[in-house]
Amino acid sequence: MYFEFFGLKEAPFSITPDPRYVFLSERHRDALAHLLYGIGKGGSGGFVQLTGEVGTGKTTLCRLLLEQLPEHTRVALVLNPKLSPVELLETICEELKLDIAGKKSSLKALVDTLNIYLLDAYAQGLRVVLIVDEAQELSTEALEQVRLLTNLETPTQKLLQIILLGQPELRDKLHRPELRQLAQRITARYHLMPLDRGETEAYVRHRLAVAGAARSPFSRLGLRALYRRSGGVPRVVNVIADRALMAGFAREQDALGERLVDRAADETLPGTARYWMHRYGRWLAAAALLVLAAGAASWHWLHRAPPVAEAVAKPVAPPPDIALESLRKAIAHTPDADLTAWTQLLGRWQVDAAQVNVRDAAHCPGTIVAGFDCLRGTGTLEQLARFDRPLILTLRDGDAHADALLQAVDPQHVKLAIGGQTRMLKKSDLADVWNGEFSAVWGLPPEIPLTLHQGDAGPGVAWIKAQLARMDGGKADDAGPAYFDAMLEQRVRKLQTAYGIKPDGIVGPETLFALSALDGSGPHLYRKVE
Repeated sequence: MYFEFFGLKEAPFSITPDPRYVFLSERHRDALAHLLYGIGKGGSGGFVQLTGEVGTGKTTLCRLLLEQLPEHTRVALVLNPKLSPVELLETICEELKLDIAGKKSSLKALVDTLNIYLLDAYAQGLRVVLIVDEAQELSTEALEQVRLLTNLETPTQKLLQIILLGQPELRDKLHRPELRQLAQRITARYHLMPLDRGETEAYVRHRLAVAGAARSPFSRLGLRALYRRSGGVPRVVNVIADRALMAGFAREQDALGERLVDRAADETLPGTARYWMHRYGRWLAAAALLVLAAGAASWHWLHRAPPVAEAVAKPVAPPPDIALESLRKAIAHTPDADLTAWTQLLGRWQVDAAQVNVRDAAHCPGTIVAGFDCLRGTGTLEQLARFDRPLILTLRDGDAHADALLQAVDPQHVKLAIGGQTRMLKKSDLADVWNGEFSAVWGLPPEIPLTLHQGDAGPGVAWIKAQLARMDGGKADDAGPAYFDAMLEQRVRKLQTAYGIKPDGIVGPETLFALSALDGSGPHLYRKVE
């Protein structure tokens, strides 16, 4: 094999799951936090839906989820969803180790057994979770049976939390009219996207490093080709990269460039002809258009009609803004939109769901829980984008209002999540339903006071200096106790000016939020709306 040639201890791009090789992009961390919070409190007994294309890492996330479940959680994992409703109930009971001898083939007996177990688990303080992988394979009848399981409840709480993992076809299936009752019970949705180019390159380097490589054999152009041919899908990256390493070994070529990666992709991926059409199709299309244009011009010259009076073009009304109209309907008709948005935001920060009441957190009480604070205010979209953190925007349309999670901002568009559904619209349209109100959550060391100014000293001042050093390269620690002097005040004013905060040199909640935004950890806004 190629291990010794490339200085490897093992195969870095095996498609067999290995926890040592797990690489979590920002999207994967968000999705995992989404699932963990849904199991804790965020789902409130409804459905949590995670979708993604084949090979994007859903199964890996499921494995990580099972490893990080709270101790008081009991799980029924269904891996083969091609089951009848009765078989599905039997599988759930077997996963929970329930005695169903003599009860098989009876829907009522199985549901009664499950209900008794769920009530007993509730009395013991346990949380029961059903996870269905490849849920797009569930039949309509089986999905309806899953929905009926959410009717098992006490007067105050659902007894079963259900997580559906599936390919994009699951979203299409749940849009069917006959499944609208189930779709309405989905309290949290997340669609897992492929890696972007930077994440793909980091993914490749990570796997090589775990396998023992001292350096990456892929050149800069080779990595670009690997991303282009794989589309950022981790499983496809593995297949192409492994073949490229084999080819490099066979040719005794320790630097893997664009040409070799393309050849490896041609050998391993189906639809190579489609790739060449994609790669060179625009040139072929342009040539064809030139030929057609030349022929059309010749025909027109030979058969041109006598000149006629030029027709006066009538103005055409622009089509209605469907995205904005859809958002207006969501503001008016989405129940519990506020709770859903706050559930998603707290999930992205990985706040321990067992310690937080989402309804209380939605009031933005200042300190949500030790280490996490909340800020409510007003600002422009440009100001909020500088913080580079997901935020809650309060949207208003007439008398209706709803909270939405700001997920992504690019030069022209924004991406919002409202009621678990994503909405993409133009920045200019957002102004029709948003007057600047926002709420933000950020991580803050518990020992940091909420106000600091010149003359103060202590760990809070040391933390401020450490954060500012990320921005201006100044000193993080001076000799002796940390002291808020005139020089530090000037540095604070520069930070405030950069973030559109009143430059008074006093570190209050808004400035603390800006300082925390300088830390690379925690969730960030996506910079591409897609």
